[in-house]
Amino acid sequence: MTFVKESLNDAEGGHDWFHTLRVYNNSLLISKNESVDTFVVSLGALLHDIADSKFHNGDETVGPRITREFLFKLNVDSISIEHVVNIIENISFKGGNDPQKFKSAELDVVQDADRLDAIGAIGIARCFNYGGFKNRELYNPDIKPNLNMSKAEYKTSTAPTINHFYEKLLLLKDRMNTKTGKQIALERHHYMQGFLDQFYAEWKGAK
Repeated sequence: MTFVKESLNDAEGGHDWFHTLRVYNNSLLISKNESVDTFVVSLGALLHDIADSKFHNGDETVGPRITREFLFKLNVDSISIEHVVNIIENISFKGGNDPQKFKSAELDVVQDADRLDAIGAIGIARCFNYGGFKNRELYNPDIKPNLNMSKAEYKTSTAPTINHFYEKLLLLKDRMNTKTGKQIALERHHYMQGFLDQFYAEWKGAK
């Protein structure tokens, strides 16, 4: 954990050590009801954002490379290393329209835990934090959400922060993998819907 915490010391607030810790804790929670290798789940959760491509000029090879080198130094077996690398390479939403190239029960758990941190109260906070980090508009009624973005379009989008709710956050409820993930996601989804209702009412000056 020390290595991950130090590596994320200067990370953007929504992708920092506390995000990783929440994903780790939720991964262990979900794992209680799944038949998985908790060692691989733990490593996947802790290292899933060790070098997020969005903060490395879109380079998706940095995280897997750092992970391989780190786990190799710890003498982790090669099968587990490759499994963890596959989790890191396939966990992201990336627009939601590209097929996942790797599947495993362990990936399902870590992916659900990561997606849970993108919705609900924490998800809302992270969404606006990242929007501010990228200097995006809060909302612009003239710019409509794009629900059919390619991976490249998703990664380079400069749309207002509110659009991200429709382009990703509100879609995650129906893309959860595990029973526990689905149950938790439903409550957080409803919370986001309530937030959006309030947001639009205040935008119009009704409240």
